Amino acid sequence: MNFAAEGNPDAMIEETLVHASSVGMDDDDLRVLAVLTTWVGVHHAYVNADRLVRCVSEHASERVHAYWAAVADWLEKDRRFARLQKHYRGLPIDVLPVGTDFQLARRGEDPRFVGTSLRVPAGTLRDREADVLTPDALVRRHKVYRTRVLMGPTWRADAWAVLEDQPDINVAEVARRARCSFATAWRVVQDFRLLHQTR
Repeated sequence: MNFAAEGNPDAMIEETLVHASSVGMDDDDLRVLAVLTTWVGVHHAYVNADRLVRCVSEHASERVHAYWAAVADWLEKDRRFARLQKHYRGLPIDVLPVGTDFQLARRGEDPRFVGTSLRVPAGTLRDREADVLTPDALVRRHKVYRTRVLMGPTWRADAWAVLEDQPDINVAEVARRARCSFATAWRVVQDFRLLHQTR
């Protein structure tokens, strides 16, 4: 995401997304929420949905759950996100702290969130792709994103990225850093070593 701060090329993607949704929904930072929503729209194909569902389920905020349920509705063609809908079953939540009814009557609803668990007046969350890095720019800056483009957004890709960075670490450390199961890390380590022995 394009903010004034230095980027972290090793940031955990899904944890960062959930944190940004908390800043946007719980702290009412609509600028962060706008950039997050645009980022998800551009890059959702490379989000590890299993990890995202886990991160959202571990978060305590109802507003965060409502946001991700709305994202799942918006991106309904990507069925990997459907499990996010079960985390919020309540009435639609207003993104704005006050004046939502007035703004909806005046401007209408943001087309991304029509009929979802969020009520977002049009123009509240700016949707400008120039606010986020393009996939080709992110591939050059973020190792895990690059590996996900090569292998798909899986735990395996995340473990592989860890090994590319430090090929000599043990299986337990790969599992810890990639936050995947030991079995997944073990299989990836075996495959990684097999490929590197043949060179």
